[in-house]
Amino acid sequence: MAKINITVLGAGSWGTALAILLARNGHNTKLWGHHPERLRILEKNRRNDRYLPNIEFPDNLQVFSNISIAIKNSHIILIAVPSHAFLHTIQIISPCITPHCKIAWATKGIDPKSGSLLHEIAKNNLPFPTSLAVVSGPTFALEVANNLPTAITVASPQQSFARELADILHNPRFRVYTANDIIGVQIGGAVKNVLAIATGVADGLGFGANTRSALVTRGLTEMIRIGLAVGGKRDTFMGLTGLGDLILSCTDNQSRNRRFGLALGKGLSFDQAVSEIDQEIEGISAARELQRLAEENKIELPISEQVYQMIYENNSPEQAVNNLLSRTPKPENI
Repeated sequence: MAKINITVLGAGSWGTALAILLARNGHNTKLWGHHPERLRILEKNRRNDRYLPNIEFPDNLQVFSNISIAIKNSHIILIAVPSHAFLHTIQIISPCITPHCKIAWATKGIDPKSGSLLHEIAKNNLPFPTSLAVVSGPTFALEVANNLPTAITVASPQQSFARELADILHNPRFRVYTANDIIGVQIGGAVKNVLAIATGVADGLGFGANTRSALVTRGLTEMIRIGLAVGGKRDTFMGLTGLGDLILSCTDNQSRNRRFGLALGKGLSFDQAVSEIDQEIEGISAARELQRLAEENKIELPISEQVYQMIYENNSPEQAVNNLLSRTPKPENI
């Protein structure tokens, strides 16, 4: 396909990996971040050694600290900032974008202030209607940057945009599927982070593979339950952005959320665990938003609730396990 101008907003691990991927695919790629000093180091070294050591930037990847210059003349803006910064980022770019610019995001989470899904934040804060899409799936940034085989999903109500973005991202090592369930894809990306904390806690406590398998399986039930309640489609949760991302995040220590849970299970305090990870842990705020959604929709999310109580009500990991195991037995399909 024709090469396009595309801007990635967010110079963390995932944003940088996506910018490298797009540039390798031949597109004119610009990368913006909100730390000017770090960006100067990126531009000087032509690497992001903080997150992706020894991965060289392609020549057609440019780094910018001025966001209005970064998005100028871009056909697509791909946002890869933490969920708590998504609204602010949309508000910053709103005065600068044109009606022809399309917006996508690779952020996995829920807006922590309003509890809204990110497509609602975008729709309500952009100056005019535009094509929207979410990029999600079982991905670790370092593996993508190292060109290891990966598969993801692009979801958009506008299928032409989903196909366009899929073509832009796709290469022989990066397979992209399309979907129209933008709600379900976002829910999967948020819930899996909370469940990754839960499995990390269990492993940190020294439990075995039986426990982990049970948490992943029952966690998938919770993902489907809350996803259907807010308008997602069941099939979505059995795909890459549901079960696929859940397995990845719950079983591999590249997951920050899993490592955070491991730290809690091993006895570290909340602050110590956060400090040890030293990167964004989306499951922390997602646990609160899932608790709110569960209460609003009058549904049970037992595993997610225990994660919420560990983080926000100071319950111990041992108490969380006891709470889960003491629940009354019931049919599996309820």
